[in-house]
Amino acid sequence: MTTTDKLRGLLLGTAVGDALGLPMEGLSPKQIHDFGWINRNQPLPCQHRLIFGRGMMSDDTEHTLFAAQCLARFPNHVHKFRACLAWQFRWWFLSLPPGIGLATARAILKLLIGFPPTSSGVYSAGNGPAMRAAIIGAACYRNLEQLVATIAASTRITHTDSRALTGATAVALAAAYAMRNVTEVPSVQRNVELLHHWRQLDPEDAEWQKLLTQMAVGLEQNLTVAKFAHSLGLTQGISGYIYHTVPVALYAWLHHYGDFIASITSVLELGGDTDTVGAITGALAGMVIGERGIPPAWINGIVDWPRSPTLLRRVADVLAKVVDGQIKNLTWEVAYFYPAVLIRNLLFLGIVLVHGICRYLPI
Repeated sequence: MTTTDKLRGLLLGTAVGDALGLPMEGLSPKQIHDFGWINRNQPLPCQHRLIFGRGMMSDDTEHTLFAAQCLARFPNHVHKFRACLAWQFRWWFLSLPPGIGLATARAILKLLIGFPPTSSGVYSAGNGPAMRAAIIGAACYRNLEQLVATIAASTRITHTDSRALTGATAVALAAAYAMRNVTEVPSVQRNVELLHHWRQLDPEDAEWQKLLTQMAVGLEQNLTVAKFAHSLGLTQGISGYIYHTVPVALYAWLHHYGDFIASITSVLELGGDTDTVGAITGALAGMVIGERGIPPAWINGIVDWPRSPTLLRRVADVLAKVVDGQIKNLTWEVAYFYPAVLIRNLLFLGIVLVHGICRYLPI
């Protein structure tokens, strides 16, 4: 596959996992089952359910889009990339995005009152940095030193806990691996290589090392994603803790490598922070198969604007040219109708509130 194919798969996979998971966010596996939101007897076990059988994207996709835009402008300048991403966050916050994470919101407030992006982060091990990590790994896959530095810059704008950096870097390394390899590597070799790289991220972190050992055992025993999650104690849903979300997403990606539908379905049925685990899994799974491997119904079912699947394709195409060296960098980001974002966010907030209320209405 070409770089464009992989980046389109990443961005659209992120959006699909995010949009499918959003209506299920906060639900337990039992509630998802009782509502009938996943039906494995159907060719597409999941359907868009946010509004009239359609889906919309949340902050998970937006973070990835912001990082992609900044990478296209400053592919080789970590400091400029960090400054660009900080400004993306400032303007994003002023557009009143619903569902923004608490740690990210606190960090952006610090940016708005004058803190530089080097000291705006707050101590948290939430999922924010992992949400935007795959696109960084994909764009920087040829230069490990640059990848690590860019991930660190992205993470510390909002999160300073070392676990946030470890989790985000693990996702970025997975994406970099997918850029270099698709399906030609045997699964056992793939698992061994990646687990080795992930272990090197923080050899002194006993919790991280234990998670990787459990992942290795699960892959060797061919445990389902649900059984792996249960081995981590996640029986009532995936939490917003990065050491819960990232291992499950990485495991689902490896366990169902090359099968986008199975990868997404396996994490969404676990409940909890479904939009984030769906987005990260979708990003990695989408890179392996490209846009053509993602069900068109899942892409076309996203009705969002001005940040739409069409915009994601345009950004992927431009970033691919930058990554491949066809153009040095963009002088400005890929444009869309920015004034509509505030109106869209207010509408989105209303839809989410109504959707949440409808969950508890008697049928």
